[in-house]
This record gives sequence, structure tokens and C-alpha cells, in this order.
Amino acid sequence: MRGWRVHEITEDGAMVFGDCPDPRATGDGCVVKVAAAGVNFLDTLMIRGRYQVKPPLPFTPGIEVAGTVVEAGPDSRFRPGDRLCALMDHGGFADHAAVPALGAQKLPDDFPLREAVALPVIYPTAHLALRHRAGLKAGETVLVHAGAGGVGSAAIQLARHWGARVIATAGGPQKTALCRDLGADEIIDYAAEPLVERVKEITHGRGVDVIVDPVGGKVAVDSLRCLAWGGRLVIVGFAGGAVADLPSNRLLLKNAAAMGVYWGAYRQHRPELVGVLFDELFALRRTGAIVPLIRDVFPLAQAPAALEALAGRRTVGKVVLEP
Repeated sequence: MRGWRVHEITEDGAMVFGDCPDPRATGDGCVVKVAAAGVNFLDTLMIRGRYQVKPPLPFTPGIEVAGTVVEAGPDSRFRPGDRLCALMDHGGFADHAAVPALGAQKLPDDFPLREAVALPVIYPTAHLALRHRAGLKAGETVLVHAGAGGVGSAAIQLARHWGARVIATAGGPQKTALCRDLGADEIIDYAAEPLVERVKEITHGRGVDVIVDPVGGKVAVDSLRCLAWGGRLVIVGFAGGAVADLPSNRLLLKNAAAMGVYWGAYRQHRPELVGVLFDELFALRRTGAIVPLIRDVFPLAQAPAALEALAGRRTVGKVVLEP
């Protein structure tokens, strides 16, 4: 089969495209013919050896896929012909992928595979950030950073569905317009407007109840100044390239909390939530409450271009590779 392989860790994240060993189904896993593979910021880190998961070399990047089962292991709950989406440690940037049972979910017949690749990472992450970690309530105000990105676009839709007032940040007129289309009530163009001052203006000095931050760095530090008393900052990533050193005095003075969400770990620590969460997301898509934002679709052979565009903030929503 064709696929991308990382043979050595380099500063530029070099990958090689060509023939790869065919995966085999073992145990309760299965092999999927990949119809769509999701591209994530963590992929740019993993191929450079900067991510917490470091697969043995050589490896194929890609942690989420949607496709059709072509081979099932002897203990698998899936069968050839089943359509599923899956979260895995690596292996998605290829024609076929070995998928573990944990983190894989059978898809309803009416769920398009291209849209389904947005489910394994961004929607569960946004769901957990807003409901399970921050305990979002109807009527609260949510600030969503990078609202035109993957997690950001999902968080806008979910927060709006749950009755929150949504303020979204994005860079430039195209992305701010997308945030408006997704349902954000107020938009802040971080390329042209000061974050803290605009949040205070919009909230009449009160601040926001919940912040979803996939950016990190200075954005996370400035976010603490945007919190209302008792507010919650949820850290879901570091797409800005830097991990923030948060001043704890701001948390203390506002009786606030800073917390993290790493959805991948729920497969091990809270596996009972996985199926329940996906069932809810399927139902929300069926009613139109969520619609995955997918605009940037690249051929599998152009995976480096997709990663570069994502890292350069030239994409919106979920970035997808298709064979």
C-alpha cells in the first residue's frame, strides 16, 4: 500500500511517500481502508519528535481516520464492510490503517465519511472541555480562541447549542466571518484588536465564564485577565507553539481554575464515556446542531503541504487527507 513514513527524526519533520507494509488485523482490532485521514497540529510535533507520544521508527503519522473495515481480528466487534471512525496513536496517513478497538466507533449509515473524520479528535475535545471539565451552563459566556480552527469551530457550535453566549477570536476577515457563520455572537480579530480590552468591553467589565484555548503561550496568559470571578480556563492544545507559564495569583484572586483536556487519555482512563459521547455527537449531527467545518482537503500524496498549511494558520476547520 501507499503511505507516508518517518524514518528518522529531523528538525524539518522529513517524511517519505511510497510503498509501506500492509497492516494486519490482530486481537480485537481491524484494518480499515482509509477514506479520509485527519490532519492535526500534533502531527507536526510528532514527526519532529516533540510530541509526548514517540512511536518507534519507522512509523506512519496520522492519528484519526474514517473508512471501511476490510479485515477484522478474531476478537473484533467490527466486521468487513462496517464504516467507522477511529482515534489511534499513529498510522493514518496511508491507504490502509490498523485500528485498535478502543477509540473506534461504528458510524451511522447517514454519516458521510469525510465529515466523520472530524469526530475522533475535535468534537470530543470540545465536548469534554465545555461540559465534562468546565461544567458549562446555559446563559454563561464562553470565549473560544482560534474559532475558525478545528477544536474552535466545534466549540462554537456546541457552546451555542447548549445555550451559551459565544465570543470567538480569529485572525482576519475571512476567519472572523466563518466564526459568525458558525454561530458566534461576538467576534474578536486578534490580528487587529486587543484581546483583553475587547473582552472587557463586550462583557461590560465582567469577563467570561469559560475559555477554550487551543493556542497556548501568550494567549493563555492573557486569557486569565479575561476570566470572570469563578471562571474556568480549559487548555486543549498549544497550536501557537509555546506552553504558557500561568501566573497562579490571577487564579487565586478570581477564585478561578485552569484545567487541561487530553481526549486521547480517556480511552484508557474513562473508556465508558467514549461510546456515550459518540452517540450524543451522532444525534447532534443528525439534528443539524453540529456540522463539521471541512474546507481544506488535500490528496494523501500532498500530506507535507497539508501539515505546512495547518502550521502556517492558512486552514480552517478540520484539515483532511484523501487517497
